[in-house]
Amino acid sequence: MPLYLSKFSYTPETWARMIDSPEDRRKAAQSYIESVGGKLHGFWYAFGSHDGYNLWEAPDNVSMAAVALAIAGGGALSSFETTVLLTVAETLDALSKAGQIRYKPPGA
Repeated sequence: MPLYLSKFSYTPETWARMIDSPEDRRKAAQSYIESVGGKLHGFWYAFGSHDGYNLWEAPDNVSMAAVALAIAGGGALSSFETTVLLTVAETLDALSKAGQIRYKPPGA
């Protein structure tokens, strides 16, 4: 199954609610991905441009998109971005295929 890396930030209101009532959001994240047949591999909070990161496994892009849309539409986050991760083998396959494509830059 494909792997996905999500980075997210909470709204100030969400942080205020979590300060008042701390909760382990890993359980919620796990239930969302499991509802589409996937698995949560990790959940981390961070300092920096994003408040946290998730590593997910999902059956396909549509399933992961459904989870991402449900989370992003929930109103607790100010940002939510998901990146499809490629294995080294997939990247090597893509490099081989890229060598067969004759790209022509604009205006050339």
